[in-house]
Amino acid sequence: MTREPEFHERLDALESHVAHQDVTIQELSEVALKQWRTIEQLTTRIERLEGQLRAVEAAIDRPPGAEPPPPHY
Repeated sequence: MTREPEFHERLDALESHVAHQDVTIQELSEVALKQWRTIEQLTTRIERLEGQLRAVEAAIDRPPGAEPPPPHY
């Protein structure tokens, strides 16, 4: 019977450890979700900027004669 208090101490320590792990897992899950949302936002912005860059490059690559003449005043 002398081992029973030791057993309860070890059990309490394990329960405490598991509780801390549960908190850590929840915190990490929230961080991962926040990072995923940030990645999605950045991906959308990059795609939009790539489209704008392609439009600018297409305008630059036009031969000089392709531009309409400026209006006369």
